[in-house]
Amino acid sequence: MIITKEIDVIYTAYPYYGSPRITAQLKKDGYTVNHKAVERLMKQMGITAIFPKKNTSKPNIRHYRYPYLLNNCSIIRPNQVWGTDITYVRAEKIWFYLVAILDWFSRYVVSWTLATSLNGIFCQETLKKALKIAKPEIHNSDQGSQFTAKEYTDILNDAKISISMDGRGRCFDNIFTERLWRTVKYEEVYLKDYQSFAEAEKSLNQYFKTYNHKRLHQSLNYQTPAQAYFNNLNTL
Repeated sequence: MIITKEIDVIYTAYPYYGSPRITAQLKKDGYTVNHKAVERLMKQMGITAIFPKKNTSKPNIRHYRYPYLLNNCSIIRPNQVWGTDITYVRAEKIWFYLVAILDWFSRYVVSWTLATSLNGIFCQETLKKALKIAKPEIHNSDQGSQFTAKEYTDILNDAKISISMDGRGRCFDNIFTERLWRTVKYEEVYLKDYQSFAEAEKSLNQYFKTYNHKRLHQSLNYQTPAQAYFNNLNTL
């Protein structure tokens, strides 16, 4: 649906917009919409109108939630902190779900997976793939059920990795991963018109190779994430 695509674009650009301002922006852009319809679509998409955070990961009250460990923490080396999150990827008349594990020091995407549903298995498999490459000191996520599930935290605990979780409503606790999603949306997803899951997965695979190994980052002194990650690993 065209309107849902436009809502996604507006929300990615202005993650602090709730449904009233998204409605106003849509009208300004020439769409005939009303506030209730936009609010309904945002709920279907899992976008909250209160906090600037997509509600792809919903909490489960039966799961244990760990404290946030990164206040006043200086990120000075690779594998010190990994962050993870889930976002939507739009395709023709359907949405897919993308999870990634990001090294906060280098912005290197250690592992990622595209899935057709929000069950926690694809997040667990992504974590297992990442741990075949390296092991972080701290793993940070939101309090979504995919990340608070015992099956997920057991993988971290068995590897003796400290678990950190964002405070509820504090979207900027995982700001590096949020920035990654914005980059992926503007440089890849919004430029494409995926017709199938296979097409989206293939295109994202090529994008993440480019992101990790060719895309220069100003914040990394114009290194690629792979350079910042592996070069600094060798100096530790």
